[in-house]
Amino acid sequence: MLRRWVVSFINPSHTNRTFHTSKLLRTAQIIDGKKIAGDILNEVKQSVESWVQAGNRRPKLVAILVGHNPASKTYVSNKVKAAKSVGIDSETILCSTDITQVSLVERIQSYNTDPSIDGILVQLPLPKGLDEKKICHSISPSKDVDGFHSENIGNLSSDKSGIIPATALGVRELIVRTKIDTFGKNAVVIGRSKHVGLPIALLLHADGNGETGALDMTTTICHRHTSHMDLQKFTLLADVLVAAAGVPGLITKEMVKPGACVIDVGITRVKDAQGKFKLTGDVDFNGVKEIAGFITPVPGGVGPMTVAILMKNTLFAAQHNPKRT
Repeated sequence: MLRRWVVSFINPSHTNRTFHTSKLLRTAQIIDGKKIAGDILNEVKQSVESWVQAGNRRPKLVAILVGHNPASKTYVSNKVKAAKSVGIDSETILCSTDITQVSLVERIQSYNTDPSIDGILVQLPLPKGLDEKKICHSISPSKDVDGFHSENIGNLSSDKSGIIPATALGVRELIVRTKIDTFGKNAVVIGRSKHVGLPIALLLHADGNGETGALDMTTTICHRHTSHMDLQKFTLLADVLVAAAGVPGLITKEMVKPGACVIDVGITRVKDAQGKFKLTGDVDFNGVKEIAGFITPVPGGVGPMTVAILMKNTLFAAQHNPKRT
């Protein structure tokens, strides 16, 4: 059988088959989130310095960390380091796990009224007993650099300028800066969260002439409960496929349109065969890279972009803060 396949492969009458096989063997271009995030941080740094040289106070970011979650500590540390690298002042507020919701909201409200603070973020997830939605909505929309407040989501839905959720804007920047053709193309977003999946879908779908700079795609939203058969029908049509369901290995190569751009937002800590923990995404990277035209790795793809966009959002908040000192 192998010998007959080889003869068939080199037969000139099988030109189409030869082309198709070579396409399948092509490896996708890796979208380097670290590099693109670095470019954005450099741009923010230059803008911050220009802002300060014009006589304005240096922007300030406050990060609130509740409890002792090791992953949360790392994320906050990365954000503080990024702030320092671009010239943004920052302060980390540590709260014990037994803080009450009333006390936390009161603390956030004091930062809302402090004119020296431009951006506020509360690191998620929060310990049990604290309502994440209420905590996030206690942050003033103008200082909500994560973009989670309903007013900011509403502005995005209405295609109005404002603070856009950091991960969603990071995904948009990855696509735009990689020069992916999106106008009139098909997009599928797997994930329906109000903080990630929905904002990404809005940025892909809306009119590119609007204030949010959306990408004019025909966009379908799926989620972890979409049946595998139906999910594959949708994903095979996607020129841009964004996986943000939090289900490791959900997307396999059989589900990807050849040449598609695949953005993996998912990140889960799992054990490997040796019992060691590693970070993995929603996409079977090794398999899908044989089919896709572009793909983001995990880690090193969307993660660094979220941090970079947080810095961009903090500068935006400072520039639009009506109560600056």
